[in-house]
Amino acid sequence: MANYLKRRNDYDIYNNEHKDDYDFVKRLAIEEKEDISAAVRELINLGRIHFAIEQYKSGTASLGKTARLAGVSISKMIDILADYGVKSNLDDEDYREGLKNLEAVY
Repeated sequence: MANYLKRRNDYDIYNNEHKDDYDFVKRLAIEEKEDISAAVRELINLGRIHFAIEQYKSGTASLGKTARLAGVSISKMIDILADYGVKSNLDDEDYREGLKNLEAVY
């Protein structure tokens, strides 16, 4: 019986947490005058960007990988990083390598 009550309590907590999330998204959608699915997509997009920024800041993702994680172009990611006040992880060698790659293409 005690195990059943514990599982039931865990289930109630799980459902309450998700209800809070749903209520938050619903309020956001109302405030933004959009449907719930659009609000969810916007939150997922912001989450991707935040996750990508954290990966870049920790040094676990290159600029290219960061852009892919965020689902944007590298030039857009550079703008996003600047908007968030994140300094570049690139050093002089990265710039020289990028220049060499450009010269090889053109």
